[in-house]
Amino acid sequence: MAVGIFDSGLGGLTVYAAVEKRLPDVPFVYYGDNAHAPYGVRDADDIFDLTCRGVERLWDEGCDLVVLACNTASAAALKRMQESWVPKDKRVLGVFVPLIEALTERQWGDNSAPREVAVKHVALFATPATVASRAFQRELAFRAIGVDVEAQPCGGVVDAIEQGDEILAEALVRSHVAALKRRMPHPQAAILGCTHYPLLEPVFAEALGPGVRVYSQANLVAESLADYLARRPEFRGPGREAKFLTTGDARSVSDHATQFLRRSIRFQPA
Repeated sequence: MAVGIFDSGLGGLTVYAAVEKRLPDVPFVYYGDNAHAPYGVRDADDIFDLTCRGVERLWDEGCDLVVLACNTASAAALKRMQESWVPKDKRVLGVFVPLIEALTERQWGDNSAPREVAVKHVALFATPATVASRAFQRELAFRAIGVDVEAQPCGGVVDAIEQGDEILAEALVRSHVAALKRRMPHPQAAILGCTHYPLLEPVFAEALGPGVRVYSQANLVAESLADYLARRPEFRGPGREAKFLTTGDARSVSDHATQFLRRSIRFQPA
């Protein structure tokens, strides 16, 4: 048994790199649905169907625990999957929970009344589908009051990353940050609400300027997964080498993954 990591494409590799470093004795199988990326422009039913298909493929690899390292899938499909689709002996986790916990400084299971938090003005950068779902705002509102969230749908960024076009991706990030700052000139914190975006975190940080704390999910997810596996050790797999699967062209995906992570990653057909 291994732990599965699912993403619509390359973005989840930022999560993979963090969890591999945090949990070096845990084997991981990565599934990138590059043939259907980006998910952020698809409707909820399409996202649900594609995500279920990918998760089932990871189950076939022996991954009874799967992390949706994709904000779009977490926002548009996870709740429905957990309520009506995931069997009792399997687990599917998302990436929103650790982020909300960090921002509100309270555990997910804390169901007390919403309370004041230190950060009042939050910039959210995400895919159009994640922004449209309002999942982040909804979960935040359950736990915090008085927080102003300004969301910027970042069309084109995932496509540019998937195509290996760093120059275009960086230009799009600067454009999206400028658009958000016209509506919220002085955010206190910025949420990179897509796992592709940490690949461009320095560009986001530079465009936002000093004094803005940038929340990137990879390390938060890694710590959360380590805690989960400590409590549920039955989902830890035996030691094996990592495996990378893609629905896209394996050679092209491998080249782009290596380009962005600055390390050799070799995918095989899913």
